[in-house]
Amino acid sequence: MIRPEEVYCIGKFTRTHGVQGEMALAFTDDVFDRTDCPYLVCNMDGILVPFFIEEYRFKSDSVALIKFERIDTSEAASIFTNKEVYFPKDYAEQAEDGEYSWQYFVGFDTEDATHGHLGELVAVDESTINTLFVVERPNGEELLIPAQEEFIEGLDHDKRIIKFNLPDGLLE
Repeated sequence: MIRPEEVYCIGKFTRTHGVQGEMALAFTDDVFDRTDCPYLVCNMDGILVPFFIEEYRFKSDSVALIKFERIDTSEAASIFTNKEVYFPKDYAEQAEDGEYSWQYFVGFDTEDATHGHLGELVAVDESTINTLFVVERPNGEELLIPAQEEFIEGLDHDKRIIKFNLPDGLLE
């Protein structure tokens, strides 16, 4: 069984494409093209289900046409319309160029070199030009941290911890 903490969202199926079961995936992370993972995951009635990729091709720099095994008609593909698409974190760690999307880090604990434990990274806010990590503090408060590589001091993928070295005054 696939658990929510084992995957992260990489996009959404927007519509079917053609009559052979292809679907348009609007993606925010092309990790599926940089690893040898044979499947993508969709939430089907509350259960995370893997679907094996038969083939895919890029339509643009943010849309790929995906064909799953055993999905051979537009009617069968239509159940995926507006479904979010998830990718296994274990495979993402093996990505060819070693880059991760910011969404990959949701669920990680956060620490700062000066302030210690900050809380759990619960979301990534990409609604503005400056991407922000949304961290839930142990006291329930919400903390916003700019998602910038220069603030990240280290990563522990096994323990799922991001170590920051934040500038003075950012947490006040």
